[in-house]
Amino acid sequence: MKLPSLKEIEVFVKAHELEGLKILHLSDIHINKKTSLKNIQDLVTLCNLCEVDFVVITGDIIDCKVKYILDKLKVLNSIEKKVFYISGNHDLFYGFEELKPLLENFILLDNETYFLKYKNAKIALAGLGDRFSKFFKIKREENKVINFLSAYENSIFLAHQPKDYKFALKANAKLFLCGHTHGGQIYPFHYVVRLFQPFLAGLFYIKQTAIYVNKGLGYWGIDFRYKANSEITLLKLTSKSVE
Repeated sequence: MKLPSLKEIEVFVKAHELEGLKILHLSDIHINKKTSLKNIQDLVTLCNLCEVDFVVITGDIIDCKVKYILDKLKVLNSIEKKVFYISGNHDLFYGFEELKPLLENFILLDNETYFLKYKNAKIALAGLGDRFSKFFKIKREENKVINFLSAYENSIFLAHQPKDYKFALKANAKLFLCGHTHGGQIYPFHYVVRLFQPFLAGLFYIKQTAIYVNKGLGYWGIDFRYKANSEITLLKLTSKSVE
């Protein structure tokens, strides 16, 4: 996992109260035995130096059993900014219950809700665990999340897979953040991913909702990317039209 340069994107939201809000969006870190401790330390340094209001991690933090990467997770847990995260399919497969206590400084949003104050506005945040939760006998409380977000003007929804954008639309969320796709990771597998996901990577707008699909930091399968660079993204929200 090699750290890319910070990518900055302006995101239009129909909410003037969110003007200027800055979110550092990470996804699919896929920490495993081969991940260097220095890379995680560099990632934490970047997060701590970044001038943002909070950090989100949209799933797949790990890619092996946590017992093999305890030192790296300890370093990751030292991010000084407020961090919100949700589970990804790899987290569930390799042991999400073991992972959660190691990220005690982070705020888990699987089936959870949270209020965040920004200037004079109150932001409603909520998230769902990965769609693979059902295979681990973990219930996803979609209605709870939709009802909560629907009740507030300024709302942000987190999930791992782009497929869950439908819940964001039902809740009239201003912003939906996700990952999972790796942007296809290796061209031409982009076309395969698009058979299963509505969006591959980048920024989209549907109705009142801005959608951002992060290509992620790590790798799946082999340590290689082609025409799908890894990313760390700073999202700056604006209520002014973005060309």
